[in-house]
Amino acid sequence: MTPDPEDEARELLALHGGGRDALARAVELLSRQFLVIQNRSQLLLTLATITLTITGFSGPKMAESGVLARIGLVAGLIFVLLAVVLLLANLRIRWLTHFIGPDPQRSLVAALRYRNAKTRWYLAQIVLLMIGLGCYVGAIVAYVAAVHTR
Repeated sequence: MTPDPEDEARELLALHGGGRDALARAVELLSRQFLVIQNRSQLLLTLATITLTITGFSGPKMAESGVLARIGLVAGLIFVLLAVVLLLANLRIRWLTHFIGPDPQRSLVAALRYRNAKTRWYLAQIVLLMIGLGCYVGAIVAYVAAVHTR
């Protein structure tokens, strides 16, 4: 469970000694957390791109093999594309320095809320992508089964 941003901010500031120096160290920690989200989002985009590329080559052949393969292929592509749309919608940049104001507690709370929102978007993206890949794998299984029963 995600801690309350107010409590997390208070703990981070206390952990780093309080005041503006503590805010600088906490923002540095948050910056690394945003890098993790960005790197993982890039991985999702890579997986989606691979899926779409493979579909361009093998999709028509798979779709010809039967209705189950077609349904899995179409459903998989829809979910993968939805994940990509969410990913692209979440690419908006807001620099951590935009959150810094005169009150370290309020500044850190605003940045933590932004991080939490980015994390929720990431989780939605990964769920959609995993459903899409699952459907896509189902389509491959249906294709292989159809080819071997002929």
